[in-house]
Order: sequence, then structure tokens, then C-alpha cells
Amino acid sequence: MTTDPKPTLSLEDPELVSMIDELSLWSAPFGLALLDAVHYGKHLRVLDIGSGLGFPIVELAMRLGETSLLTGIDPWHEGCKRIRQKCDVCGVRNIHVVEGTAEDMPFADSLFDMIVSNNGINNVEDLGRTLEECGRVLKKGGQFVFTMNTEKTFIEFYEVLRSALGDAQLKDGDRIISDHIYLKRRPIDEIKRRLNGSGFKVNSLREDCFSYRFSDGSAMLNHFFIRLAFGESWKKLVPSDIRESVFRKVENEINDSAMRTGAFSMQVPFVTVDCERV
Repeated sequence: MTTDPKPTLSLEDPELVSMIDELSLWSAPFGLALLDAVHYGKHLRVLDIGSGLGFPIVELAMRLGETSLLTGIDPWHEGCKRIRQKCDVCGVRNIHVVEGTAEDMPFADSLFDMIVSNNGINNVEDLGRTLEECGRVLKKGGQFVFTMNTEKTFIEFYEVLRSALGDAQLKDGDRIISDHIYLKRRPIDEIKRRLNGSGFKVNSLREDCFSYRFSDGSAMLNHFFIRLAFGESWKKLVPSDIRESVFRKVENEINDSAMRTGAFSMQVPFVTVDCERV
């Protein structure tokens, strides 16, 4: 990251979008857990929040069959285009894609029998408003099932970054990192409270975990998906005048650790939350 600059990544670049679509390793563990938790049936109206590039909505549409109608909502224009392309290629005719936000959904009250979201709820701008909207558009008794990675995600990296910020004598370094993690991944207890306040009963909460393993810190920091999904937000945590030196130290610390242990591993704990509209 510090010695070999990479090209700027844009989510509006069609070629880059196609490359992201090949990176199912991030979304698959969450999505497979979600697909296992869904209450399958016929003649269902299903909403997928944060449908991204089409996983798992395309898979779920095929599993439910053509008696069910699925709607995906996402503000990402290129992602929505990709879903439509997948539907055309796969012959899936029971998906409707809407470009929009979860905070202001253009759907009638009590329209859906089920809502799903694969690691999308924790990426919305306004969590409270999103949950209120979910409660509005879901029928009473309807299932709301979603996955989300928890605040311990990539904790191994954040601990090294905390240490590097401390060595750089950056005031409030711990708070900066803690605030960043909180904005990205809310504590599970808070999620449950907000669900209850929005008219949902949590029926089950399943904890899982997978890991990202790398040969060293250089490989991790230069990995395409790490740069795309996390790198820029990590950089913004560090003032520009010390950014290069801080990340060089982070990279070196992880490289040294990997040399001693054989690899660098970052854990991704996540939960599958199964709720009911009451």
C-alpha cells in the first residue's frame, strides 16, 4: 500500500463492477447462512435490502420459484444494472430491481411477506429510519432475516492500527477507531433494542465466524477487495501528514508478526438475525 500505488477504484466503472462480481468470498458466508434461515414457501412477496450485485437475491428467486415475486432495492446504479443482466442471462423472471434507499422505500404499507438483507442493514445511512421502513412495508407475522458482521470484525488489524496511532502520538486515536467501528458495525444489543422498538420480535440470533488469511501485511493491504471495501475508510482515520508513516508502520508490524507465525489472519464474526413483525 505504501510503496506500490494502485489505480483509483470507482464503483461506477463497469469493468471494476464485473471484477467485484467475481469476489463472492466476502458475501458468500453471510449469504449461505441467510439462505438457510429463510422460511421457504410459494406465492411470497420478498424484499431484499441492499441487493448489491445480485447475491443472494437471484439465488433466492430461483429457490422460491416463479410463484414468488422478489424486489431488490439498492442506490447503486451499476449494481442494479448487473442484477438485471444476471436475470436476463439466467432466465430469472421474478425479480424487480429498484434504485433507491432503505430509509425512504417507495412501497405500500404491509406489501411484503418477507424481508431479507445480506450484510446490508449495517451499511445504511440511518439505521433507525431503515428499521421503521422495514416495519412499515412488512406484513404482520412476516419474516425479517438479515446478516451482519459484528464490531470484532478485523479486530487484529485495528489493534495494530491503534498501536501505530499511539506511537505517532495522535490524540484520541482510540476514540477515532472506536467511533469508526461503531458507525460501521453496531453492537448486537443495540440492534436488538432497535428491532424491538420498530415492531419486531427476534426469534433467533445465530453467531458464526470466518477468517481472511494472508501471507503478510503487504499482501493484505494490497488485496483488491481490501483496498476497495476498506482501504479508503482506513486511510481517512489518519491525518494526511502522518498517514504514510502510520501505514508503513502497520504494514511492517503485520509483516513481522506473519514472519513469526506463518500468516496474518483477520476474523470476521457475524450473526444471522431472524425476526418476526408483530
